[in-house]
Amino acid sequence: MESKKSEYEDFKINTKMLLSALWTSVIFLYIYGDYFELYVPGKVEGLLNGQNMLNTPYKLLFATISLALPSLMIFLSLMITPKWNRILNISIGAFLTLFTLLVCASSLSEWRIFYVMFALLESIITSIIIWKAWRWPMN
Repeated sequence: MESKKSEYEDFKINTKMLLSALWTSVIFLYIYGDYFELYVPGKVEGLLNGQNMLNTPYKLLFATISLALPSLMIFLSLMITPKWNRILNISIGAFLTLFTLLVCASSLSEWRIFYVMFALLESIITSIIIWKAWRWPMN
C-alpha cells in the first residue's frame, strides 16, 4: 500500500508584497514601542509640561519624517517600479536600521528595556528589508 506524503500548500510571495508586509511590521513595532513608553514613570508628566525629547519644532519634524518613512514605504513598495523600489528599500532600510540601533544603544536602562527589544526587532526587520531588496530577482 502506497502512503501519500502530506505537504502543505505553499506559493512564492511577490517581492513587492513581502516588502510591504515587512514595512507594516516595522510600523506596528514603532507604534507599540511609543505606546508602551507612556507607562514609563514620569513620561506623561513630561509630555504635559514640555519636558521631553521632542521639545523643539525641529526635533518634532525629524521624528515625524522618521516615522512617516516606513508608513509611506508600505504603499510605495506596492506601487513604484522595481528599480526605484529596490533603491528606496535599501536606502531607507539602511537609514532606519542605523537609527533604531542608535535608539537601542541609548535606551539601555531598566525602564526602557522594552524599547531595546523593540529597537532590536525593528533593526532585524529593516535588515531583512535591505537583504530582500538587494536580492530582488531579475526577470
